[in-house]
Order: sequence, then structure tokens, then C-alpha cells
Amino acid sequence: MSLRKKVLLKVIILGDSGVGKTSLMNQYVNQKFSKQYKATIGADFLTKEITIEDKAVTLQIWDTAGQERFQSLGTAFYRGADCCVLVYDITDTKTFDSLSGWSEEFLGQAAPQNPADFPFVVIGNKLDLQNDRSVPPAKAQAWAESKKFPSFEASAKDGTSVEQAFRKIAENALARESTQQPYVIPPIVLDNKETPAQEAAGCAC
Repeated sequence: MSLRKKVLLKVIILGDSGVGKTSLMNQYVNQKFSKQYKATIGADFLTKEITIEDKAVTLQIWDTAGQERFQSLGTAFYRGADCCVLVYDITDTKTFDSLSGWSEEFLGQAAPQNPADFPFVVIGNKLDLQNDRSVPPAKAQAWAESKKFPSFEASAKDGTSVEQAFRKIAENALARESTQQPYVIPPIVLDNKETPAQEAAGCAC
């Protein structure tokens, strides 16, 4: 029996507080949207399994707090990431202006092997509030293109472009994985059945 290759991709979502990072993740994973805003404390994650080119892909999507007081937690959560999603609110110019800082901070703390080639994807959220827009689409697209980042405008509320954006995220992360040594966790095989339990368990860190 041939088993499809299983891949785990760690995705980090960054952006200012209130741009809708949690809502985007919940819409993508659970097809749910809540009007009640609750700030993320530290970080949280959800997983979703998808198939890309006959590969079984598990996306582990980390939603991080946008408040400055939690940014010191960054290094632990950013390490080992396969892709980073930068989110801004199309009705709030300040959140768009913050994207450069978020991308630089991520690269500084995550320390990927090839920072210049690391896959980022930009999402302008709250497309359902089009009438309140303050970030012109052309401005956002020009910035993303200058960085060679794919960009989307989406709505976590009604689901517009959310699926497409996350699929692009997974495809880019997979493409990167194929060009470098993947991180593989080997199965534990016990040759000696009398091995003490604590030695067999290994380190969970």
C-alpha cells in the first residue's frame, strides 16, 4: 500500500491588534465568524488538513497577539515557521504601515535559512467594509509586489478570498520545503524491549 507523503506546515499570522487575524483563521478552519472581539493572549493555533498535488498537508496556523506587550514571546512561536501571513485592515492605514515592521521582526526572530526567499503572503482583511476603505488596493499591491509577496483582499466575515489566500500560503510553503532539507521526526523503534520508559519517551521539547 502506498502512503501519500504527509507534510506539516507551520504558518504564523502577524499584524496589528484588531485587524482580524483570529477571525481569518476561524473562517478558514471552521467557516465561522464572530462579531465579538476578544484579544488573543500570547498565541493560539488551529490545524486544517488539505491536499495539494497528492500530498496530505496539515496546516498548523498560529494566531499571535498583536499587542506590543506580547511581542517578546515572538521567538518561541516564530521558530520553525514555513510561511508567514501579514494581515492589515483595509479601513485602517496605520495597520498597513505596520506590515514592514512585522515582516522585519519576524525574519529577525525566526532566523530562517534564506530570509530573502522566505514565503510571506499579505492579506488585506475587512473587504466587507469596502465603503470605509482607507488603504487603496493599488498602494497595497505595489508594496506587496516590491517585496515579491502574493497579496489578497479578503473578508473574514463573509469568507471572500479566505480559502484562496490560505491555499496560496500552503503552496508557497510547500515550494520552499522542496528546496531545503525538511524537518522530519523519525518514528521511535525500540530494539531492546527492556529500555526504560523514560529513555524511550525522549524529549518532548
